[in-house]
Amino acid sequence: MSFLEEIQRRRTFGIISHPDAGKTTLTEKLLLFGGAIQEAGAVKNNKIKKGATSDFMEIERQRGISVATSVLAFIYKDRKINILDTPGHKDFAEDTFRTLTAVDSVIVVIDVAKGVEEQTEKLVEVCRMRNIPMIVFINKLDREGKDAFDLLDEVEQKLGLTVTPMSFPIGMGYDFKGIYDIYKKKINLFSGENKQTISEGIEFDDVNSPELDEIVGDSAAETLREELELVYEVYPSFDQEKYSNGHLQPVFFGSALNNFGVKELLDCFIDIAPNPQPKKAEERLVDSTEKKMSGFVFKIHANMDPKHRDRLAFVKIVSGVFKRNTPYLHVRNNKKLKFSSPNAFFAEKKEIVEESFPGDIVGLHDTGNFKIGDTLTEGELLNFKGIPSFSPEHFRYVNNADPMKSKQLYKGLDQLMDEGVAQLFTLDMNGRKIIGTVGALQYEVIQYRLEHEYGAKCNYENIHVHKACWVEAEDEKNEEFKEFKRVKQRYLAKDKQGQLVFLADSAFTIQMTQQKYPTVKLHFTSEFHN
Repeated sequence: MSFLEEIQRRRTFGIISHPDAGKTTLTEKLLLFGGAIQEAGAVKNNKIKKGATSDFMEIERQRGISVATSVLAFIYKDRKINILDTPGHKDFAEDTFRTLTAVDSVIVVIDVAKGVEEQTEKLVEVCRMRNIPMIVFINKLDREGKDAFDLLDEVEQKLGLTVTPMSFPIGMGYDFKGIYDIYKKKINLFSGENKQTISEGIEFDDVNSPELDEIVGDSAAETLREELELVYEVYPSFDQEKYSNGHLQPVFFGSALNNFGVKELLDCFIDIAPNPQPKKAEERLVDSTEKKMSGFVFKIHANMDPKHRDRLAFVKIVSGVFKRNTPYLHVRNNKKLKFSSPNAFFAEKKEIVEESFPGDIVGLHDTGNFKIGDTLTEGELLNFKGIPSFSPEHFRYVNNADPMKSKQLYKGLDQLMDEGVAQLFTLDMNGRKIIGTVGALQYEVIQYRLEHEYGAKCNYENIHVHKACWVEAEDEKNEEFKEFKRVKQRYLAKDKQGQLVFLADSAFTIQMTQQKYPTVKLHFTSEFHN
């Protein structure tokens, strides 16, 4: 297959939602259609102990939330589909924002009973800012929920989207009979008995045929006809260009747990979703069809396999062909690196790949060379944009709970911080370590992973910090900067890159410090120095 054909085959998308909307279940059912897993393990079903395929860590299994973005790929109808499953939990929003820099389109999952929730609003806003094409999947139709039209209104109003239904439910909750596929003009009837395998629907071109009444009953058939008439009158018909530019969002209805409406979603998705798109670098726009390889690291996972201490850097290929054992330039370090075992992910299996194409995600074994946002090229100096490090909202001292294991603790902290889950600050005064996170749940995750992956135990102690401010001095030798350092020495620390950080205890302190020391600039992201 030619290079351009390989690009045309690829679809790379992220799935976003509020926690518990059924995102992980949907991911799993998509894999089922791709034949990547033979039988889907219902996430909360104890008979099937596997748990959902994309939840890597034990703490996620216990809580039923995804806290690490997983990368999964499968082939469906000769398309290579790359899914990036994102954490729905707000404490991990930063991880999700970074993942959104690596996708070409997005599927938004909404719970039929809860409608649009707060976390969904934030994530959709990021997609809208970047004009990422979105498809909406309204999930859990087998449960009692809001009326279909009310939900469509809510999606339009709360998320600021322009929707076009591509499928429509026949009944809801207890009366849920199935789905009418508007895009393909088919009817799929629902039978709730066999939730693990895939049921085939009935092809149905003409909703006005009396046959419909026989299949779903008179009143359901009549309601469906009326509702479809309304859909055609009220909503714009699907327009490929508007969808691709992020101005029109197709909506599908279904029940991921019962495997319903997922095939309609997938069949339409492979038709309309964009191929790998161009990506902005600081220097220029890089097109996916360019022959020279370029890619960027959007995620680092410290322990893919606890048996082996390995770190994987996830690289999204933007252009060209990434080849195994070929030297590439690590732009930030200005070093050539080559990789003997680049991984791709097919469902639960990691495989070593010889070549990867634009749109693909490759896992590179890393001994500590990579940071989030790093670029790999064939020699050109490129820096891809849009992967920030935010000032944390929560701060705690981290203490070693097992003095015999201090080496393991520091190694574990060092590696986990590289993932970008949290940030580590070391106080100048006494060398104490402080962990800053965007959400409080991350402390539990860090504690859990240190113990289970590194054999180290830690506990936390509260510290009163309002914000971490990265310090930039106009002149490090002047008296004002020296005085600032002397007066504030108790609150000064270094981040992992050795940059000076001022840990301010209130917004008022920040204001006063800026007035008193005008030549010392304080920044709330670590971006300014890159």
